[in-house]
Amino acid sequence: MAANRSSVLTSQKDDFPRWYQDVLEKAELADNGPVRGTMVIRPYAYGLWERMQAEVDARIKATGAENVYLPLFIPQSYLEREAEHVEGFSPELAVVTHAGGKELTEPVVVRPTSETMFGELMSKWIQSHRDLPMLLNQWANVVRWEMRPRLFLRTSEFLWQEGHTAHTSRADAAAYALRIHLDVYRDFLQNILAIPVLVGVKSRRERFAGAINTMTCEAMMGDGKALQMATSHELGQNFATAFDITYTGSAGQVETCWTTSWGASTRMVGGLIMAHGDDQGIRIPPRVAPVQAVVIAVKDDTRTTAAAAQIVESLSGVGVRTRLDARTTQGFGRRATEWELKGVPLRIEVGPRDLDAEQATVVRRDGGDRSAVSLGSIAHRVPLLLEMMHTEMIESGHRRLAARTTDVASVQEALEAAQGGFARIPWEILGEEGETTLNRRAVSVRCLQTVDGSVPTASAADDDLMAIVGRSY
Repeated sequence: MAANRSSVLTSQKDDFPRWYQDVLEKAELADNGPVRGTMVIRPYAYGLWERMQAEVDARIKATGAENVYLPLFIPQSYLEREAEHVEGFSPELAVVTHAGGKELTEPVVVRPTSETMFGELMSKWIQSHRDLPMLLNQWANVVRWEMRPRLFLRTSEFLWQEGHTAHTSRADAAAYALRIHLDVYRDFLQNILAIPVLVGVKSRRERFAGAINTMTCEAMMGDGKALQMATSHELGQNFATAFDITYTGSAGQVETCWTTSWGASTRMVGGLIMAHGDDQGIRIPPRVAPVQAVVIAVKDDTRTTAAAAQIVESLSGVGVRTRLDARTTQGFGRRATEWELKGVPLRIEVGPRDLDAEQATVVRRDGGDRSAVSLGSIAHRVPLLLEMMHTEMIESGHRRLAARTTDVASVQEALEAAQGGFARIPWEILGEEGETTLNRRAVSVRCLQTVDGSVPTASAADDDLMAIVGRSY
């Protein structure tokens, strides 16, 4: 099996981008769509996205937000009402000029994001301070015409959630945006995807178009590059002014709302692959795995297949997401390699010899450890193993992030450190001039943090901030 595995994927050390493409193909995760830049998400990866969606959605609803759905098409005039926003998205817009065999009176844009549509509707729906805060979220697809597509990471169409809220004060809006950032995104990424993230704010030049503050969760991939996993934006009163989102206060005065937006996308699937994958394929953290354990019947005999089916039933009964592989017309080695590629946390092998010993062989995907577990204790042992594996994946991620993050004291040192990981440099040393120097060498400021690694407040002074810099996807 080892010889077969080594020929399936390009080694990460030899060519990480090629390894990534190999994994997407061999593990049957995604394919290119017929239109350049579009993506087909295959069933196994879509099952993973559904697990992610469910976890994120539950956390969003816990903050009080409700789900809605808005139209795919946006009048072009809506985008033009917030100048900085349309300027930021202009190169990526897909515009429809003809429909039904006729030229449209006004072109419509296929949504790149829905700030402007939410702005128009919030202006209609909000009348009084009693309508606030308005907390909305939608799960949808968006289109941003991508010049250099890469499956899951940058595609012309992708799936995501986008939240939009309106508040009576900047303080209330800022507090809610921060809550989403920490209690939804950071919590999900670290505790469910087992990916440690650095939280902070974007520099002025990296902010979302039209925002007064952008918070980001930055993760380190297996090759040391950064990936932006989720963002949360304070939009100030920019969109509220452009779309006349106002309310009547308790004293009868008309006030302008403060708004936020925040989102995470199928990019998280790519992030999971690159953060946890190895030369045998992907490794899925147990809490998010659509299949936590696969039971493989080694031989095609009634006794073996019946025992394998019984194990599936017992594990399902204690809440383990389990699948039976009884494809005995295919070789065992081929099937085992397939499940390794797909990153299923536990593989449970059952054959005649195992049954004679009243046991099954349990193989961990994270380290490949094999152990014999008695049939009577599998339903107890497997859930414990899954939690142990998840914890160890989190701890491993934190160790890698710490080992590949270097404190530096100059722009040149930051450039050197960013070739293999992250650099951490005082913002008062780097500044916007140093940021420009980094950008010329394809290195960017991923986020600004306080010295203790927390998200800076609006009043934080420059000399209290640390910049995390690195190469990115």
